[in-house]
Amino acid sequence: MLDVKVLRETPEKVKAGLKARGGPWADALEDILKLDARWRAATSEVNELRQTRNRASEEIGKIKDKVMREEKVLQVRGLKDRLQTVEAELKELDSRRDKLLLEIPNLPDDSVPRGASPTDNVEKRRHGTPPVFAFKPKEHGALGEALGILDFARGVKLAGEGFYVMVGAGARLERALIQFFLDEATAKGYLEVVPPFLVTEETATGTGHLPKNADDMYLIERDRMALIPTAEVPLTSFYRGDVILTAQLPIKLCAYTPCFRREAGRNTDTKGLVRVHQFNKVEMLKLSTPEAAWGELESLTRDAEELLKKLGLAYRVIELCTGDIGFSAAKTYDVEVWLPSVNEYKEISSCSCFTDFQARRAGLKYRDKDGQVGRWLYTLNGSGLAVGRTVVAILENFQREDGSVAIPEVLRKYMGGMSEIRGA
Repeated sequence: MLDVKVLRETPEKVKAGLKARGGPWADALEDILKLDARWRAATSEVNELRQTRNRASEEIGKIKDKVMREEKVLQVRGLKDRLQTVEAELKELDSRRDKLLLEIPNLPDDSVPRGASPTDNVEKRRHGTPPVFAFKPKEHGALGEALGILDFARGVKLAGEGFYVMVGAGARLERALIQFFLDEATAKGYLEVVPPFLVTEETATGTGHLPKNADDMYLIERDRMALIPTAEVPLTSFYRGDVILTAQLPIKLCAYTPCFRREAGRNTDTKGLVRVHQFNKVEMLKLSTPEAAWGELESLTRDAEELLKKLGLAYRVIELCTGDIGFSAAKTYDVEVWLPSVNEYKEISSCSCFTDFQARRAGLKYRDKDGQVGRWLYTLNGSGLAVGRTVVAILENFQREDGSVAIPEVLRKYMGGMSEIRGA
């Protein structure tokens, strides 16, 4: 969440940042500032009441006259009653203010291009050349079904629309990609973690997924838990409550998990893998000092790019504008891979710096070498990569006229030496 001191001391800066996002947060911001003013007044009264009560309590023992002592005791009781009332009010104001703060997005960094929609995003660079086919290429769904490696009908039968089944060489390709992504990440110093795929509401709130994305998550209300929409959720809170020293930073984690999303309000592509309710992904996450975070974002993005380079896939990097960055992000690069079926680039990794926004929600601080000064961490994460979308890119970019698909060289050792996928 945003630092309430920033809202209090520089409200115009906050308003400008939220306006750049283009969202309806003006009224909520005004409500927060009003509650904060009442909270500060109540805090001041509580402090004064405590001091007065303590002084009066000390004076009681010094009073010899019985009548005067009883009057002072009654005064202390009155102070105590008023203190309890104001403390309860303070607690309520604190809860109401924090609840509203949870609904306010992060402020975009000053370096983020201003814009209202994806059309205002800025292309930073491209790598590789999209393939040119001497035949009419097929889209991945038709290819997968013809090869017998994708079964959409059984996915719908088992779980409903928006689900699919990987079969045979398709399942092996998906597993090979997961292993490849994890091996590449750990070789770059990321610590591999296998986290729970269910998390508490507190954990999901730490990243900003709750309450903002409640409609897009699979919530288990009975247990106050949620299926994770991304490994970002459990990884961000991995060190919650721990004492982290500056010398330990940056901390780099990676994890493979299935991801679960309702895709609320979107038209789910039931005949493809681009937008589905369950998909596999390898996530890369970093915890950093504020000073090093922007450099870490650049290296995180390069780590995602390197995977596509090794797979031989053409891609580009886009910097998202203020109107397109996610709720918790301060700056985001999208890595987009070329898909022949739509003749354009599509997102396969989103790499973001969240400044201290998530750290404040999740309670993540680091300390100097003496453990004396606590500062909020900066969090960063990015997909490394979305597995299903990588399968899409491989099928479409490496297809042949006879319907077979070549397997990228770097994956063959994970697939028992297979160099291609052919139908039965």
